[in-house]
Amino acid sequence: MKLGLRVWRQKNADAPGAMVTYEVDGVSPDMSFLEMLDTLNEELVLRGEEPVAFDHDCREGICGACSLVIDGDAHGPERTTACQLHMRSFDDGDTIDVEPWRASAFPVVKDLVVDRSALDRIIQAGGYVSVPTGSAPEPHATPVPKADADSAFEHAECIGCGACVAACPNGSAMLFTSAKVNHLNVLPQGAPERETRVLDMVAAMDEEGFGGCTLAGECATACPKGIPLPSITAMNREWLRAVRKAER
Repeated sequence: MKLGLRVWRQKNADAPGAMVTYEVDGVSPDMSFLEMLDTLNEELVLRGEEPVAFDHDCREGICGACSLVIDGDAHGPERTTACQLHMRSFDDGDTIDVEPWRASAFPVVKDLVVDRSALDRIIQAGGYVSVPTGSAPEPHATPVPKADADSAFEHAECIGCGACVAACPNGSAMLFTSAKVNHLNVLPQGAPERETRVLDMVAAMDEEGFGGCTLAGECATACPKGIPLPSITAMNREWLRAVRKAER
């Protein structure tokens, strides 16, 4: 396959950026999107040009580092991570636009790399449980209803990639935050911080400059792990419950 690429190039957060056009030949349909970018970078290095900076780590779809907007879609046309997107999703001769996440809370570091540490700070605000000292408790000492366990596992699948933010027209992090809140709040182990967790994490989200949620639904559509949109509603209930309890 021979492809055209329009790639966003930007030296740093303060420098102006622009789309730069490249051609990549000899692309196998079985290549992942990141392998295709590796091929481009090898050609750029051989020509003495600066390679395109992009973020990646596991390349197995479990770390969320491969944050790319491909042809206007977070992670590309398939509901998966960019590292698991294969070039057979495109046709020979296509021109593909590749951009970084677009959100005020995700400043560009270089080219396609953005600073997503705002998500880490949201987790630090309340994404933990109290762990008493001493020996480990018996594994079945605290029964968890199956429905609650299933919900916790569903929300725990969030990999924090930020696709929900990139897809949202408001740049909201509500789906990410709700996944982290609901994952712990639904379990008995998360009960001690149940109220403070949701209040602190939502406050941290607002402080980071993410946009407000208007339930456009693009976040759930783009999420590679399928975090459901009702997760936001569940977190809103938790937040209202915590606010009312704090006002008593």
